[in-house]
Amino acid sequence: MRIFSTLLFTLLCSCFFSVDVSSLAAATDPYTPQNFVSLTNPDWSKNAILYELNTRQFSSEGTFKAAEKQLPRLKTLGIDIIWLMPINPIGIKNRKGTLGSPYSVRDYRAVNPEFGTLEDLKSFVSAAHRFGMHVILDWVANHTAWDNALVDDHPDYYDHDWKGAFHPTPWRDWSDIIDLDYSHAGLRRYMADSMSYWVKTADIDGFRCDVAGYVPVDFWNTVRKNLSAIKPVFMLAEWDTRDLHAAAFDATYSWAWYNTVKDIAQGKADATALYTYYADTARSYPREAMRMTYIENHDKNAWDGSMYDIFGDAIQVTAVLSVVGEGIPLIYNGVEAGNHKRLAFFDKDPIVWRDDPMRKLFTNLIAFKKANSSLWNGQWGARMIKVDNSAEGKIFSFIRRGQGNTVLAVLNLTKNPQTFLLDKQLSPGDYKDFATHEAVNINDKTMMTLPAWGYKLLSR
Repeated sequence: MRIFSTLLFTLLCSCFFSVDVSSLAAATDPYTPQNFVSLTNPDWSKNAILYELNTRQFSSEGTFKAAEKQLPRLKTLGIDIIWLMPINPIGIKNRKGTLGSPYSVRDYRAVNPEFGTLEDLKSFVSAAHRFGMHVILDWVANHTAWDNALVDDHPDYYDHDWKGAFHPTPWRDWSDIIDLDYSHAGLRRYMADSMSYWVKTADIDGFRCDVAGYVPVDFWNTVRKNLSAIKPVFMLAEWDTRDLHAAAFDATYSWAWYNTVKDIAQGKADATALYTYYADTARSYPREAMRMTYIENHDKNAWDGSMYDIFGDAIQVTAVLSVVGEGIPLIYNGVEAGNHKRLAFFDKDPIVWRDDPMRKLFTNLIAFKKANSSLWNGQWGARMIKVDNSAEGKIFSFIRRGQGNTVLAVLNLTKNPQTFLLDKQLSPGDYKDFATHEAVNINDKTMMTLPAWGYKLLSR
């Protein structure tokens, strides 16, 4: 019996040891593929459209209460996530302009009285939720106003120059702010707790993080973990690097996309310039990464010019690509009203709201995106596949094929009409036209003509 027991024990140990060894080998094999992304994108971001709301300029009143009255209009437009530019009190010391920059934060846990009260903000968020929309706050973690309370309470939280003095971000014309120093655990804890405060207190659904690349990635990773423990959140980084998508951010800015389409619109590049951008995105970013595409945001509008200054006659076809190409689309307030002016950044300058063809275009494009799952964001959408055409360099054509859904997009990126053929291997079939809703058949003999800066969207 003792011999049998010993043999049985040896056999069991051998079995368990072999399982442990094989599992350990799989876990430690340096060539086993690892999933780069560890965060979970909220399900409600799968086909979401972002809307940047500049509270100061959004209405003549410039308040949360006035903005709340416009939520039905934003819902009709098709908006899902409202990004509120910074809502905190603005610094007075070294202020720029009359009202100052909202990116000069004087108190991270208070509301700018210019916009209303905490209760007004909570009411706005609650109303947005009732409409099925989500709200994210603009967060400025890299720097503060000169008169932020931290200056007196924790001067050690700040970066100091060679003279030992507070200083703005080097090489930038940001004289109204001073830089923080993230080598201090106390600052990290304070900033992370402040972000959690808004999620808990006002039911905020995430953050757009200003100059996110100026703040250590490991801090953002910790923040995302903390916030996700409270509720599912959406995080947008004002930066353009892959590492931010691993554990912190759902979306990043696509500056390269904007600069490429700007060059095409201004005649400095042709349609093939987009090949490099989409190749780099497909090969270097994970499927979960949402690259934000836009024809305007507050920085571009204020410092570079209005969308009409930048894109001219190419504005509509560029807007089309921003929605149906890979990425998560952004609309800056006023775009849908055809705003032609640069909105003042440091002073009051309300948007002039009017009916405009851009509103109809975006409303229809957003509805088209939501109805065609191949156009959805990140991992939920289909990759763009290049469709060759006989007018290379002038016509940009691609197809996105998902589960039971296909969209063919053909864009004339020139100031002249173009007539051409599409590659017969990828594009043939019966489609529905986005603009006319008529049935269209594409075959190997179909000759297509598009006007200057024209486009055709087909789905099936």
